Amino acid sequence: MAGLRFFNTLTRRVEPFEPLDPNEVRIYTCGPTVYDYATIANMRAYLFADVLRRTLEFHGYRVKHVMNVTDVGHLVSDADEGEDKMLVSMRREGKTPWEIARHYSDVFFRHAARLNILRPTVVCRATEHIPEMIELVRRLESRGYTYETSDGVYFDISKFPGYGQLSGLDLEGQRAGARVEVNPEKRHPADFALWRKAAPEHIMQWDSPWGRGYPGWHVECSAMSTKYLGERFDIHTGGVDHIPVHHEDEIAQNDAAFGHQVVKCWMHNEFLLVDGGRMGKSLGNYYTVDDLVERGYHPLAHRYLVLNAHYRSKLNFTWEALTGAQKALERLWQRVRDLAVSSPPAETRRQLLAASPEAQRFAEAVGDDLGTPEGVAMVWELARTAGDPRRALDLILLFDRVLGFSLDKAARGEIGQLKLDGDAIPEEVQSLLGKREQARIDREWGRADEIREQIGRLGYVVEDTPEGPRLRPKRGE
Repeated sequence: MAGLRFFNTLTRRVEPFEPLDPNEVRIYTCGPTVYDYATIANMRAYLFADVLRRTLEFHGYRVKHVMNVTDVGHLVSDADEGEDKMLVSMRREGKTPWEIARHYSDVFFRHAARLNILRPTVVCRATEHIPEMIELVRRLESRGYTYETSDGVYFDISKFPGYGQLSGLDLEGQRAGARVEVNPEKRHPADFALWRKAAPEHIMQWDSPWGRGYPGWHVECSAMSTKYLGERFDIHTGGVDHIPVHHEDEIAQNDAAFGHQVVKCWMHNEFLLVDGGRMGKSLGNYYTVDDLVERGYHPLAHRYLVLNAHYRSKLNFTWEALTGAQKALERLWQRVRDLAVSSPPAETRRQLLAASPEAQRFAEAVGDDLGTPEGVAMVWELARTAGDPRRALDLILLFDRVLGFSLDKAARGEIGQLKLDGDAIPEEVQSLLGKREQARIDREWGRADEIREQIGRLGYVVEDTPEGPRLRPKRGE
């Protein structure tokens, strides 16, 4: 099978991929800060990481995939300014930070499952790894990379000559252009907090050698990634917004603490825009997976839309584009059902086809820096084939191990039989289904049951499945 090539942000070029361990690829993904709902723009980073993992597994590698959940320490600014996002959410919702974290974590993983994102091998929460973070800060302190101020412990970037290599920061220009420092005790504007000293009323704080406080956001990922993946691992993923601060700081911490390069390859996905601009909570122009469902779209239509663009290209989200993606995916599901003229193909037949010319072409496409648009096009070539439908179906299902469009369920007639658009199901029913899903997420079971009854009075039955709710018309019951 063709070799893998990935774009490494650190070197700014596409490079052949060779794992540190020939038997296992180790990946770390920056996970969600669970103070609010993840937007569909946020979810692009996890779709990208999912395709990366699936591609590696398609090429025969065993993958250990670690992802964190940030439930403390991420300030409103990604740098060292503002309040902890969890505390802002606490005041907004009147709940404890732990209640907030549990709720938004549950929603995140539910949304991820509906997008066919595989659950990471290890999911690690920041609040459960405070000792590891303290130990990492102590290690940096013992190696001379830190200094203490009245409000915390900071990393001194002047002691780390490689700082700025990932993002190409102009550190001297940053110092010259700095205005009034938020913290005048910092030696350089880019110095970042490793540990923050907390005021007595701060609800999230722990004992440490520097007094009671809480960890800086950046140190969390360094401590957890090296705990589960070791002092050297293959790939670190995240969005491009993490490059200039968060990931730059991780590199400094990692390499300073261990005395060598910890992460071999850094991979980043580009932004998902909305109507040509940034999507964000602060801008009030964001959508979640639930918003898509409420408008009658299948979550996998969004996956289809995202995978039809290269992960390093900006992608503009519009409802028209999502409608086109849904119609294309429904046609693909229908074509796969048409090809499945008998029982689903045996696993052994798919294994034999892994050495076919078509499989080699697909492997080369997705192995060349995750060329998912080319992979989707190859699936359509097979779906439209006038040749052997059984062979075409075998190959399509083989390729879907990377694409994740649930084409095996389509082949068995378990998905896509009812179109979730305004032509097939009344808009009122679609809207009620979305509201019921939100009620279930919020654990408002009585309201969810009431909405199910409303949907029933309109002539539809809701069937809850592991892939999410399905609608079907009542047939005399």
